Amino acid sequence: MAGPGRYCCKDVLPFTAMVAMECINVGLNTLFKAATSKGMSHFVFVVYSYGVAALVLLPAPFFSYRSRVLPPFTFSILCKIGLLGLIGSSQIMGYTGINYSSPTLASAISNLTPAFTFVLAIIFRMEKVACRKASSQAKVLGTIVSIAGAFIVTLYKGPRITTIASPKVSLSHALRSSNSNWAVGGLFLTAEYILVPLWYIVQTQIMKEYPAELTVVFLYNLCVSFVAAIVGLITERDSMAWKVGPGIALASVMCSGLFGSCMNNSVHTWALRLKGPVFVAMFKPLSIAIAVAMGVIFLGDTLYLGR
Repeated sequence: MAGPGRYCCKDVLPFTAMVAMECINVGLNTLFKAATSKGMSHFVFVVYSYGVAALVLLPAPFFSYRSRVLPPFTFSILCKIGLLGLIGSSQIMGYTGINYSSPTLASAISNLTPAFTFVLAIIFRMEKVACRKASSQAKVLGTIVSIAGAFIVTLYKGPRITTIASPKVSLSHALRSSNSNWAVGGLFLTAEYILVPLWYIVQTQIMKEYPAELTVVFLYNLCVSFVAAIVGLITERDSMAWKVGPGIALASVMCSGLFGSCMNNSVHTWALRLKGPVFVAMFKPLSIAIAVAMGVIFLGDTLYLGR
């Protein structure tokens, strides 16, 4: 019985969890787009959503030490988590990109993640390439195609394929009236998804030294919220921007904090420790199919060739 159980924990469960997280991510990006189209600042959104996640995970360090024996928490580990927080703050660029474009574009450009993760994994000797092996050749070819495809999606707008009339689920009008600049949004998103693989690599290294997922994610969320607060205080001088009333903005912050910054980061960290950065990154392209379906059905997006 140990064999099937171990297979489930090491293969089936991580696979299922990563697919579920991609579905959740697309939904959260769509909710974020709806909130910012109503006037919410994306800087404020990052501060509050990561703050909510840090608050939820506040008891994690105490339970981690009681549940198992952990190596000592050194200054070196703390510095690496701080670096992780700085890298993770690139999500501000990602949310800026979504604000200028759409969740669908964000999912499309996320195809950069497996390619750059594969390249960094080779550089840091987490992945080996044998040029004569078909598997290695496929990985190299996939890397080239995914990078080229992401830039085509960003810079090329082909003819219209299809559009659907305004859906009954009425978020489309607000989203269409929001500020939209496809190329600028694409550049911000590209910058974010170039840094995401570095986040995977650093997080994997931290997990090898200090395998306490919830404690690390708690400190990471706290760090990102602090960095985003500094950026937000510089960019958002209007005090009214920091007030979040009931409605789509509050719902977006709470959902992103609970299911994104908290659950999503915890699951990703667990999967990185269990399976490594390349495994986690390879699920990113799945989000484009989910995002296109949600964008067309619920938001009334128009499909263009190349996008």
